[in-house]
Amino acid sequence: MNMYYDAERALLDPMETASIDELRQHQLERLRWSLKHAYENVPLYRKRFDEAGVHPDDLKSLDDLAKFPFTGKNDLRDNYPYGMFAVPQSEIVRLHASSGTTGKPTVVGYTQNDIDTWANVVARSIRAAGGRKGDKVHISYGYGLFTGGLGAHYGAERLGCTVIPMSGGQTEKQVQLIRDFQPDIIMVTPSYMLNLADEIERQGVDPHSLKLRLGIFGAEPWTAELRRAVEERLGITALDIYGLSEIMGPGVAMECAETKDGPTVWEDHFYPEIIDPATGKVLPDGEYGELVFTSLSKEALPMIRYRTRDLTRLLPGTARPMRRIDKITGRSDDMLIIRGVNVFPTQIEEQVLKVKQLAEVYEIHLYRNGNMDSMDVHVELKHDLQLDAEQQKQVANELGKQIKTYIGISARVLIQPFHSLKRSEGKACHVFDKRNQG
Repeated sequence: MNMYYDAERALLDPMETASIDELRQHQLERLRWSLKHAYENVPLYRKRFDEAGVHPDDLKSLDDLAKFPFTGKNDLRDNYPYGMFAVPQSEIVRLHASSGTTGKPTVVGYTQNDIDTWANVVARSIRAAGGRKGDKVHISYGYGLFTGGLGAHYGAERLGCTVIPMSGGQTEKQVQLIRDFQPDIIMVTPSYMLNLADEIERQGVDPHSLKLRLGIFGAEPWTAELRRAVEERLGITALDIYGLSEIMGPGVAMECAETKDGPTVWEDHFYPEIIDPATGKVLPDGEYGELVFTSLSKEALPMIRYRTRDLTRLLPGTARPMRRIDKITGRSDDMLIIRGVNVFPTQIEEQVLKVKQLAEVYEIHLYRNGNMDSMDVHVELKHDLQLDAEQQKQVANELGKQIKTYIGISARVLIQPFHSLKRSEGKACHVFDKRNQG
């Protein structure tokens, strides 16, 4: 066992086994470079630093980062498309962008060194999940301007895997290729994995007969209950990968196979903080707040104290010396306020998944009933379950009671026939808020 352990450790990058002191010194050196690089090459950062009365030379310790101003998504939109780039256009080898559903898209750029770093951290992530050279990796993240597909692709190739670049959609064909090509690993959003699971069962395939052993799920929050449901249904290990385009893409943090206790942040490239979302004050490790990242090695688009809006906490390292992030409980900007109660969609999901008769899909519909907010939760029965009207009423009452007990608000639960709710081919849309319509 020790020989195996030593052989596995030998696969790791040096910073994955560094001491905490070595890691912190490494971060300090890279942070000084990143602040200087941003200040000297991005007009917005020079202006913001000057207005805040700070200079890159003021960083004497990691704690001094708290003196520097935050960056937000609006900064990228306000400087659309290339105003945040810190290198000449001739050094940009790739562009990605968000969908722009809430305004102008956020554009991110990469130098060749950035692409190499990205491939390395994704390769490290797949390896941490249990992937190895020669594994076949089926990628169902979207390709194109979304960072998921190509980020996963380059990382899997860097590790030495065989890549199946399927992208999203074409669900029937996805399942055919999973049957025929026999991939070992799938990289996909958890909501689309449920869609694939439905199709696998619709085609009469026993999920446990497939070669798939590992799912690397990211791009949206998901709960421990959803992990258990996917693992039991498909007979695979489900692990969480975390990333965002503004910081790099997928591969900022990865859950390790040996512990399955939350994504380890690759702190040699991305420095994490947790802040109070209302005041901006830095919170100690272990306290819940908003996750903030500063890039330590990015050339094209350095990000200084970027507010992710993701709500979580930092935990001590386990499988690696680097810190972990807890499950994302929601976002500070998609929190729902319903009759004065703060609600996150993942809280509803958690309760849906506790009811054994229900499938994993759900929708939250919000509307005004007179002067009051009202919430309907649309759910489906599992595909092989037939219940009469009275039995369905009992299931609906059970879920409604759990939502009231654990979240503190009343909800009307509406049970729909199996496969009547819209399935996602990417990030799931769970909330339909009609309170401000008419």
